[in-house]
Amino acid sequence: MRKISFIIEEKNNGRQIRDFLRSFGVSSSLLTRLKQTENGIMLNGRQERAIALLSTGDRLEISIESKGEMPKPSGEKIEILYEDEDILAVNKPPFMPVHESRNHRGDALSNAVAGYIKEQTAFRAVYRLDRDTSGVVIIAKNELAAAKLAGKIKKDYYAIVCGKIEKASLIDAPIARLGESIIKRAVSENGERAVTHYEPICSNDRYTLLKINLETGRTHQIRVHFSSIGAPLLGDTLYGEESTEINRQALHCKAVYFTHPVTEKEITVSCGFPEDMKKIIEKEFQSNFGGL
Repeated sequence: MRKISFIIEEKNNGRQIRDFLRSFGVSSSLLTRLKQTENGIMLNGRQERAIALLSTGDRLEISIESKGEMPKPSGEKIEILYEDEDILAVNKPPFMPVHESRNHRGDALSNAVAGYIKEQTAFRAVYRLDRDTSGVVIIAKNELAAAKLAGKIKKDYYAIVCGKIEKASLIDAPIARLGESIIKRAVSENGERAVTHYEPICSNDRYTLLKINLETGRTHQIRVHFSSIGAPLLGDTLYGEESTEINRQALHCKAVYFTHPVTEKEITVSCGFPEDMKKIIEKEFQSNFGGL
């Protein structure tokens, strides 16, 4: 049970509780459940109807029940980057899917998180990284946090691409499913708009380390876009070629930025590079790579 308290400011004097909560980000479905939960909506220590009026200085409290079930825990250790009552941020290692699938039962990030949280609640990853992509993943611990964070998290990706890129730019090219494939995507005029911003951090004649920010979130967007301009991600066998230096696409979500769903403070969560990418960066760019 997550309890959240508010002290009503003068600007909300005379508003109905339901209007105040909806403006805070409580969905209509969650509001309905709060009304149906014993002590779900409390005003100055007493259960109150959602249509009741607020006054300056009132103390409003809502209680969000845990809903759903975690998958079977795996016991896999995970690196915790940040945690509070509403959010868990972890550093997902490469080769671990975020969710279970037909080919991955018991070895997903959801299973590892289930072993850590040990609560009867749903696994709510706010976004998904590809199985072989490493980095920060944000998990919402309740329905309110999940709803308020969805689509609101800025991510800094870093990728090692083949070839030399010397100037910051963007790729604005639509992406669609490739033929009958259920996995592979391609740039296509019939696709959905996709925009990728990038900035070279360091480069040589072989590789470039890029910082990447997405304006849209299409499947495999980074991998497809850089392959389309002749700079596929190192190690990306789906959109490029195999590499003897890394056995996955060299892509890492290094930092995320968001407004906390309850406190509304600005939060930054970051992590270091995984060892496989770190070795390549140090080897290839040691003359001009001062640490990142």
